[in-house]
Amino acid sequence: MTSEDNRFSRRVRRYGKVGANIGGVAARLATNRITGGGDRAANAAALATALGGLKGPLMKVAQMLATIPDAVPAEYAAELARLQNAAPPMGWPFVRRRMAAELGPDWQQKFAEFGHEAAAAASLGQVHEARALDGRALACKLQYPDMDSAVEADLNQLKVIFPIHKRMDPAIITDEIAVEIGARLREELDYAREAAHMALYRSILADIDDVRIPDVDDSLSTRRLLTMSWEEGRPLLEFRHAALDERNRIGTALFRAWWSPFASVGVIH
Repeated sequence: MTSEDNRFSRRVRRYGKVGANIGGVAARLATNRITGGGDRAANAAALATALGGLKGPLMKVAQMLATIPDAVPAEYAAELARLQNAAPPMGWPFVRRRMAAELGPDWQQKFAEFGHEAAAAASLGQVHEARALDGRALACKLQYPDMDSAVEADLNQLKVIFPIHKRMDPAIITDEIAVEIGARLREELDYAREAAHMALYRSILADIDDVRIPDVDDSLSTRRLLTMSWEEGRPLLEFRHAALDERNRIGTALFRAWWSPFASVGVIH
C-alpha cells in the first residue's frame, strides 16, 4: 500500500470517527430543539466528551470558540473551556509506542524517570513529566498519532460545520475562519517550529523577571516531540481573587510579554 493510500485510509477512518462521535450529540440536540425539551448543561457536557475523545482540530476549534464572548451559550463555553487542559489523555501503551517512534526503541534509557500518567492533555498532544539523566526536571510534549491526516480530514468537515453555524448565528462571519484555522493548525503540528519560536521569545523577554520561557532540550526533541524544562505554575484564573498588587503585577507581565516582542521586533504571539 502506498503512502497516499495510507493517508486516504486514515482520513476515511477519521471521517467515520467524527461522524460517530458528533452524530449522536447532533441527533440529541435536534430532538431537543423539535420537542422544546432537553437539558442544555447535559448537552454541553455530552458535546465536550465527544470532542475530547476525538482530539485534533475539532477539539481545538471548540477550545477557541469557548474564548470568544457569546460565540456559544454559557453552558457550552464552560464545558468546552475544560478541554484546554483537562482533555482525556492517551494511556501508557500509546505513550510507549509514540516515544519509541520519536526517539527510538531505547528511548527510556535516555531519561532517569518518565511519568506514566499525563500531567496535562489537550487537543493535539499531551505532556508528561520526566527527569533527565543529569537530574533536570523536564516536560515532554508528545503529539498524538496521525495528526497530519486528522487536521486535513477535520478541516474538510469544518467547511460543512461553519456554514451551519453561520445560519444559526449570522453575527459570526465564518467565511475565512476555516482558512485561518487551517494555517495555524498546520503550524502547531511542527514542534521544531515551536522550539525556534521559544528561543526567539526567550531572547526578547529575558529582562522580564515575571515571564519564564522553558529551555528546549534539542537532543530529546523532534518535529512531533518537544522536550523542555519543567516550569511550575498555576492557572491564570486562580488569581482572580488575589490581592490587587499581585493581580497588577501579573497583568503588567502579561502586557509586557505581548507588547515587547511586537514593539521591538514586530512579532505577535
